[in-house]
Amino acid sequence: MKKESITFKGVKEGVYLEIVGSDIKQIKNELKTKMMKSSSFFQGTTFLGVKADELTSEEILEISLVLKYKYDFNLRIDGDFFKEIIKSYQDEETGENLLSDISKEGMTKFLHGTLRSGQIIEYNGNIVVVGDVNPGAILKARGNIIVLGSLKGVAYAGLDGNMDVIVAAYQLLPTQLRIGEIIVRAPDGDVSEYRLPEVAKICNGEIVIEPYLPNK
Repeated sequence: MKKESITFKGVKEGVYLEIVGSDIKQIKNELKTKMMKSSSFFQGTTFLGVKADELTSEEILEISLVLKYKYDFNLRIDGDFFKEIIKSYQDEETGENLLSDISKEGMTKFLHGTLRSGQIIEYNGNIVVVGDVNPGAILKARGNIIVLGSLKGVAYAGLDGNMDVIVAAYQLLPTQLRIGEIIVRAPDGDVSEYRLPEVAKICNGEIVIEPYLPNK
């Protein structure tokens, strides 16, 4: 009998996922099969993270995001997980780190937790949200906007007309996105399907959206 690559293990604080092996395609297929059979069993359970000695930090992060945004796991964001988030923004070609570079560009406001409908955050610098931005919430920044979670509200970066800023999120699904003076709105139809982190920026006078982490 073939040994499973993934195993959910429960402890007092919640549940974590233990992964053995490095075949990310096989691991994701096993995860999909397992969740189809028992996804309801984990509803409301705090997810403590992924333990996988043979996977890269980007692959571990990708699995965590799949569990949070595709299967609605209650992902606990603690200090260790935040360190992995920072590492995941390392550009493999240039060696630059997106969040480090942003903080060097000027003042950066860090917000922890979910922003709910009706909340408006405006800042004369960069905004980094460690959590989700729900529909009806509004972010306005003179600099960049980074959401380490789902962005489903309104994001307005470059309040002073700066066209060189970016908007990035793990799940980039804003009802309205504005960079400088250029505005785009959410497409019609169902856009709830899980996607990898994306970055929106200005290119040739238009807002373009590109994947940030490679699709393993």
